[in-house]
Amino acid sequence: MNQYPKKKFLETALFAAESASKLIQKTSNRSVKTYKSKTDLVTETDIASEEVISNIIKSKYPDHSILAEESGLNQIDHAEYIWVIDPLDGTTNFVHNYPSYGVSIALVHKTKPIVGVVVEMPAMNTYWATDDDAAYCNNKVIKVSKTDSLIQSLLVTGFGYSHDSKWNINMNLFKEFTDVTQGVRRLGAAAIDICHAASGTVDAFWEFDLNPWDVAAGVLIAERSGAQISKMNGQKYSIYDDEILISNGIIHQDMISIINKFI
Repeated sequence: MNQYPKKKFLETALFAAESASKLIQKTSNRSVKTYKSKTDLVTETDIASEEVISNIIKSKYPDHSILAEESGLNQIDHAEYIWVIDPLDGTTNFVHNYPSYGVSIALVHKTKPIVGVVVEMPAMNTYWATDDDAAYCNNKVIKVSKTDSLIQSLLVTGFGYSHDSKWNINMNLFKEFTDVTQGVRRLGAAAIDICHAASGTVDAFWEFDLNPWDVAAGVLIAERSGAQISKMNGQKYSIYDDEILISNGIIHQDMISIINKFI
């Protein structure tokens, strides 16, 4: 760890995220390249953004590995450091000009995120954290909410592209939580959703069918903001798990009790 000061890691992540977000701002939101599946889009912008981020990281840390949404894992050499990148989280929102998409960059050291940066677009809010400091949005410290009951809470979730059994479970959870809270939102960009939970905009977030690039940066930001993070059943969470529950901590067990009825 001493070989690379953490401050330099953060500076690199911030610069890469800013560079990518500027590119995204200048690019047509209709630049559809191809489809991963029937409804899962990839645009020229996703690919260009990933290239910008990867090139910046490689120029600074050529011995680090990169795990990115569009290109997978590069430099498969069991590197101590892995940069986990979502170059355009919320691509479908971007294509439709719906205001919830962004850039997510994390640096993982031995499976643990140590730097996380998320740029929320088009609002251009920059969230960031390191594993030894507070979480920030636009250089102001952020904290989770203090909401102390489900009936007073606002939640957010997401749905994956695979309409499988977990998708059906989440539909039931969506209905159940809508009934016992002040509402459930579905914005379509997990990294942004997590940052909203971290900043207290919403009180909790849950989702199935996730990948490391969806969550790695946001999880660290949420953790440093005081959030409680677990798998859906309350077990210990890893960024390589495909499900997550993040809350302000106060309502966490109440949510698990409801989730357990369905899973």
